[in-house]
Amino acid sequence: MHHQQPAAAGPVAVLVVTWNSAAVLPGFLESLPAGMKGLDWRLVVADNASSDDTVGVVRALAPDATVVETGRNGGYAFGVNAALRAAAEWDEDCRAVLICNPDIRMAEGCAATLVEALGTPLPDGSRVGISVPLLYEEDGALIHSLRRESSLSRALGEAVLGNRRAGRFPRLSELVTAPAAYRGRTTADWATGALMALSGECVTACGPWDESFFLYSEETEYCLRARDHGLATRLEPDALATHLGGESRVSPRLWSLLCVNRVRLYRRRHGPAATAAFRGAVLLRELSRAALGRAPARAAAQALLGAPQSFHEV
Repeated sequence: MHHQQPAAAGPVAVLVVTWNSAAVLPGFLESLPAGMKGLDWRLVVADNASSDDTVGVVRALAPDATVVETGRNGGYAFGVNAALRAAAEWDEDCRAVLICNPDIRMAEGCAATLVEALGTPLPDGSRVGISVPLLYEEDGALIHSLRRESSLSRALGEAVLGNRRAGRFPRLSELVTAPAAYRGRTTADWATGALMALSGECVTACGPWDESFFLYSEETEYCLRARDHGLATRLEPDALATHLGGESRVSPRLWSLLCVNRVRLYRRRHGPAATAAFRGAVLLRELSRAALGRAPARAAAQALLGAPQSFHEV
C-alpha cells in the first residue's frame, strides 16, 4: 500500500506483525489513511504463520501492501526484523519506521505528529529516536504506557506496594503513573511497544531487534539500546491511539513469559549477584499474588523457580 501525500522527506514504512489477526486487521487497515494523514507511507505486514485468514484479509483489503510470510511463529522481534528487511528492499533510507500492533487504531494525524518529533534535540544532549503516542483503552481509559528501567528497588516496590501504588514513587516502580507525565512531552527509559515511531537514524544505529525474546521485553531491550546510542524514547501527547489488546494479564503462559524475560533482560545489563537479587524480588511479587489464588502469578512463580537456565543468554 503506497499513498502519496505531501511529505517532508521520503516515505514512512508502516510495519505490522500479525499472528491470527484476521478479526482485528480490518479495523486497523480502515484507520490507517486518517492515522497516516500528511505522510507518504507504505505498509509492510509480516505474518508469523497464522492459521486463520490473516494473509487473505490483508491481500483483499490492502492489495498494495507488501506481505512477508515468515513461515513460522518466531516471535514478535522475529516478525519486526522480517518486516524491516522487506522495507529496506524498497527504500534503504526510510525517513522513519512506524511499528504497530494490528489491534491499534490511530486517531487522525497521529503518525505525522510522531514522525515530526523524531530527531528533536533534548537538554541532555540526546535526540528523540523513538516517539510514542498517548494510548487509550477501548472504553477511553488512559493506558499508562511509559516505563522506567528495571532496578532492584523498583522490583521490591512493586512486590510490596503493587505497581499502581508504587508508580507514584519513581524509585519504587517501573510503571510511570503520574498524571503530569502524560500531559507533556515526557522522556522515558522505555514505553510499551504497541505503537512506536523510530527515526531512520535509530533503525540504522540499533540494527535488528533481539529475536531471543519471543514476546515481551523486546521493545524494552530496543529502547534501552537506542538510549545507549543517545536516542531517547519520548511521549508525544498530541498523538492519540486506541489499543484493543492486553491479553498478558489474563493468560498464565504469557504472564510467565513476561516475568521470565524481565529477568533475562536485567541479566544482560547487570552482574550475577544483582540479577539474583532482582529475580528474587520479581519472584516475591508473584508468590504474594499466587497466595491470593491468581493463576498467572502461580505460573510465573513456577517458571521463575523451575527454569534457571531460561535466564541464560540465548
